[in-house]
Amino acid sequence: ELLLDKGQIILQGPPGTGKTYIARKLASLVAGDDARVSVVQFHPSYSYEDFIEGYRPTGPNEFQVSPGPLKDLAARASADPDGHFVLVIDEINRGNIAKVFGELLYLLEYREDTLTLQYSHTPFKLPRNLLIIGTMNTADRSIALLDMALRRRFHFVGLLPDEPPIRGLLDRFLETNAPDMVFLASMLDHVNSKIGDRHAAVGPSHFLTRNPKRLTDAWARRVWKHSIMPALMDRFFDRLEELEQFEYDAIRDRTSVEDEKGSRSTAESLEDDETHA
Repeated sequence: ELLLDKGQIILQGPPGTGKTYIARKLASLVAGDDARVSVVQFHPSYSYEDFIEGYRPTGPNEFQVSPGPLKDLAARASADPDGHFVLVIDEINRGNIAKVFGELLYLLEYREDTLTLQYSHTPFKLPRNLLIIGTMNTADRSIALLDMALRRRFHFVGLLPDEPPIRGLLDRFLETNAPDMVFLASMLDHVNSKIGDRHAAVGPSHFLTRNPKRLTDAWARRVWKHSIMPALMDRFFDRLEELEQFEYDAIRDRTSVEDEKGSRSTAESLEDDETHA
């Protein structure tokens, strides 16, 4: 509803919360056909010429104006006004938005208007049936570079480990696919409570494997060592001595003790209720 309302949304949250996965699934759902979905990824060297249009070599000392993915998809959307076309921009905040978007920043809000493009000098309109889904990593400090002009042109949807639909996702996945590994969800919750910053939290996707048979303690240890710990190392790069508390065995032992205390407390509370009754 948000996407269809404004024409563009941004899914934002820390790494591992499924932003790109959800963006692509949502794009397929809205478009109804993957052929009407295009995916691009922004990065620091991505430019207006890459995104909208620019000169490309066609031979020795020969160049011509060629369309980028945005202009290509806009042409297809204009030719098929009854269908929805979706452009997914992954890591949208990693590019220089003002430089990459150019005239598009104006056209995102004023879809009925036409502007002249700077290379082809042709009129260009952004069709209403061309929708844009961006993803943004909130742990990336470059989000501060997003100005208010861009922010008010997008609806923002948060994907945070402590809020639905991400909250409890790993619990539910493990209960269905590997009930004996549910403790991993408690371990991740404990780590995120220690980090104390929901925008830098560790997301559940590290353990959302397509092959549930891999969900063993040995596999979880490998993922923890080679995926979770490096992410935490980046977070605590100036306080490496604190990393020991996040080792797999240390976290598992602590959460096991806390779970046992919680179970004992619940049992005692039920016993008191029965006695009172």
